[in-house]
Amino acid sequence: MKIYLDTANLNEIREAARWGILSGVTTNPSLLAKEEGADFQDTIRTIAGLVDGPISAEAVSEDADGMVREGREFAAWHPNVIVKVPCTAAGLEAVARLKEDGIRCNVTLIFNANQALMAALAGAFVVSPFIGRLDDISQDGTDLIREIAAIFEQDHDIETQILAASIRHPRHVIESALAGAHIATCPLRVLKQGLTHPLTDRGIERFLSDWRAREATRTPAAAGAGSE
Repeated sequence: MKIYLDTANLNEIREAARWGILSGVTTNPSLLAKEEGADFQDTIRTIAGLVDGPISAEAVSEDADGMVREGREFAAWHPNVIVKVPCTAAGLEAVARLKEDGIRCNVTLIFNANQALMAALAGAFVVSPFIGRLDDISQDGTDLIREIAAIFEQDHDIETQILAASIRHPRHVIESALAGAHIATCPLRVLKQGLTHPLTDRGIERFLSDWRAREATRTPAAAGAGSE
């Protein structure tokens, strides 16, 4: 499974990019709105310089013509830009038209397998089931990923990837991978949570404590031995 960062905050992207684990970035209007004074185009281009992988930029038009117009503009900013559109009739039309132009699309706000299948047939590069929001209404979001993966596996003409979105905690990442998702897009907070474990912290503390104790008991002569 590949890991994307779900943010428009450049400092967060820089931090996660240094770890060497990022394969892409997803943004949306809500995330961009949090970055006061940030220019959309400049932000996307800066992200492209930090992460060598797909960057989702979301159209805000509600009609197909508007989405296509925005999509063409976004795609001109950088080859790694993926146009993000909602799973609506207008969105699917935009996906089909943009694919004819060689522009890849991320169909977002997927909440059932029918939506994912139709988005794939329209030519989506990725579909984004929102598993956390399904969990919020007492549905198992990873069951949806499992259904979509089974459908896609049966049709060898479908090349669309499954991008697990609305990730709320590290377990969502693992469950999505096991259910067949190709990608998980996560907030930095979730990545940090998944990176830590109390036994890791305890192990580091023990190793360092033992090393310091060893160094404290060494004689000056022993400490300098082998230095020549």
